[in-house]
Amino acid sequence: MSILREIGAKYNPGVGTVFTVWAPNAEDVKVKLHLSKDKLIPLQREAFGYWTALAEEAVPGTRYTFVLDNDKERPDPASLYQPDGVHKASEVTDHTAFAWTDTKWKSIPLQQYIIYELHVGTFSEEGTFEGVIEKLPQLKNLGITAIELMPVAQFPGSRNWGYDGVYPYAVQNSYGGPEGLKKLVNACHTQGMAVVLDVVYNHLGPEGNYLRDFGPYFTNKYNTPWGEAINYDDAYSDPVRNFFFQNALMWFRDYHIDALRLDAVHAIFDNSARHFLQELQEHVHELDEKEGRQFILIAESDLNDVRLINPVERGGYGLAAQWNDDFHHVVHAMVTGEQDGYYVGFGTAEQLAKVMTHAFVYDGLYSEHRKRTFGSSTVHNPAHQFVVCSQNHDQVGNRMLGERLTQLVSYEMLKVVAGLVILSPYLPMLFMGEEYGEENPFLYFVSHSDKDLIEAVRKGRREEFSSFAWQGEAPDPQSEDTFKKSRLQHSYTSGKRQLHLREFYKRLILLRKSSPALSTPDKNKVQAYMDEHEKVLHLIHFSKPPYTYCLFNISTAPKKVKLNQENFKGNWIVLLSSADPMWGGPGHELPQELQGQSEVTLPAESILILQEQK
Repeated sequence: MSILREIGAKYNPGVGTVFTVWAPNAEDVKVKLHLSKDKLIPLQREAFGYWTALAEEAVPGTRYTFVLDNDKERPDPASLYQPDGVHKASEVTDHTAFAWTDTKWKSIPLQQYIIYELHVGTFSEEGTFEGVIEKLPQLKNLGITAIELMPVAQFPGSRNWGYDGVYPYAVQNSYGGPEGLKKLVNACHTQGMAVVLDVVYNHLGPEGNYLRDFGPYFTNKYNTPWGEAINYDDAYSDPVRNFFFQNALMWFRDYHIDALRLDAVHAIFDNSARHFLQELQEHVHELDEKEGRQFILIAESDLNDVRLINPVERGGYGLAAQWNDDFHHVVHAMVTGEQDGYYVGFGTAEQLAKVMTHAFVYDGLYSEHRKRTFGSSTVHNPAHQFVVCSQNHDQVGNRMLGERLTQLVSYEMLKVVAGLVILSPYLPMLFMGEEYGEENPFLYFVSHSDKDLIEAVRKGRREEFSSFAWQGEAPDPQSEDTFKKSRLQHSYTSGKRQLHLREFYKRLILLRKSSPALSTPDKNKVQAYMDEHEKVLHLIHFSKPPYTYCLFNISTAPKKVKLNQENFKGNWIVLLSSADPMWGGPGHELPQELQGQSEVTLPAESILILQEQK
């Protein structure tokens, strides 16, 4: 495992700030302190292309830039704060100054994560970390145990999903900067909630990306959707790997983040003997031991490859979990009927039953969409290694009009979909606003300053939609109106149906936490089957008694179904019916107890949850 090297501006109280930057091809590097009278301080060259110097007069709040070969003046690639945006000076920040109150916090086990993904800029009216803090009690009340923040690394302007970040170490100034993020994490831990942070190690955004001026951070060995790949295995790659290893460790150590969601790891290209992700996990394990708590890495990948989450002794990288797109695609295609783009080949009854027990649909099968055999078996991987959802920023925001399921399916079907996610054996994730049926879209938005780049983004979005049969004109990503339309209304406080839906989500989450069979989910102790014609999924959890029997009617007609009396012969009590008027449903005629009954009638588009009664 490589030896790590500190980079950036490290402030030491009473001593000053040590500046360190990697610039292997430079002949001369200076740090320019933006004081009342600017001061240039030469840096000394060290091994492997690093340059360093101590500046006694540099204290927290001091602005600075690096000057390369007396020519190019640039912000710090490892800047902790860009108070004036991506093109201006960096600011010295003291990570030791924050008054944390979470010293007893040890996080929660991954198995207990119920994740709520949110975008800081659109989650609240304020669009800041403070705005999120104000609403944490509402998320706690809902039953959320972990919030997941879309990327907060500094991006150009004030409107962006976060995947155009160009300073991986700097917290977005318009959100509240480093201090604001620490306050949010501290507040979450006070509420008993973990924090997952989305980080992007597969590319950097185009505007304000000055890394090439410092060194070979990129390589043309591989092609990515964003151009040259980050240099993880070419010449000079050791300091590049160090740059991102140190970044991950900073979020855990200095911001007390509990887990990182690693964006699109299939675009991290590395043919080294020890893959970047494996070595990253090893460094994180070292920090685990040092800090006395577990830090978690969750991968986003569209490869269906369990090598990401398999232990090293089984040839894996040892990450804790990964997102499961197959689950989303099956559910979405089944309830909407969509078969365009990457939904091709998804949406059968057999697949819905399979994802409940095998996580992946394509686990070594031929994919019509990809025109090849795809995926690997999950037989040795526990359920908590897979994060599932029915909506997320990608699947909503990458629709041309940003429609949520609220616009695509009926109110009753929204409850069915909620049950499929929350009652699955996997880690459930909600996308902000889905719990009450938010009606505003979540659109793609940017606030670049380069006219050519703005036009390129507009063109790229139009081309991205070409494989889907969507009608209409794509909203302008650069328009502030596009951003404003994506802001949550939190209208469940005034809308009765939305309040009913939120209460339904709350009850589902409570059942998942309190029911023995649901609170200790095991995909090897789940029975799932579904008739293609009847469109009713039988999902039985039997990891611990009393067993839980969930029935999902995904058709638009009432269905009379036979219960599985062969393997589960006890009587059943009704825990929940989505058709109940208390959830805004049309009503039902179910008794509270099913004494030896072998048949039950399900209303159209409904869930019925039964619990074994011995």
